[in-house]
Amino acid sequence: MLTVTYRVKNAVYVNLTNRCPCACKFCLRRNGPEIFGSGNLWLEREPTAAETIASLDGWDYTQFREVVFCGYGEPTERLDVLLEAAAHLKAKDPTLTIRVNTNGLADLIWNRDTSGEFVGKVDVLSISLNTDDPKEYLEVCRPKFGAAAYPAMLDFARHAAQKGVKTVMTVVDEPVTTKAQQERCRQLCASLGATLRVRPYEG
Repeated sequence: MLTVTYRVKNAVYVNLTNRCPCACKFCLRRNGPEIFGSGNLWLEREPTAAETIASLDGWDYTQFREVVFCGYGEPTERLDVLLEAAAHLKAKDPTLTIRVNTNGLADLIWNRDTSGEFVGKVDVLSISLNTDDPKEYLEVCRPKFGAAAYPAMLDFARHAAQKGVKTVMTVVDEPVTTKAQQERCRQLCASLGATLRVRPYEG
């Protein structure tokens, strides 16, 4: 099965990979192979850049104003394909909003500061913050990078915001986080130049 793009409400979503350096306790992948009627998002193989672009070109963008790189894996695991596809879309329609839903660990995945590579190609980086507590982050997100993951994610957000990419950080609503935790996360985001969005709990 190769579900490369799919629709969620009024956006086109892009499923580049099933690889992810985290194993979050609340991840929707734990519930089955699809979300919101997307079809099976478990890829039999990863799509090439050409296949990704061809799938994206199959949609009528007069009906959709946003493309979201978010599937059943971390999209920055395929950073080269993501950026090529995003650049293609921007060249065709500069007004199209392009968002990347990410765990913010691209710098650790690629061992470099990747934040500047999104400039001019991606309008919004939506980063899973999940908590203001590094220890809780390790327990909840279980990143393969260990204790290095949380500060790297914050640095990625800070650097992206400094470079002018709209940066949104997210937490999951109760019961995953309390209102007090959400307020602390809001203050943390403000210190990084980002804004906080509270996602609904989909358990």
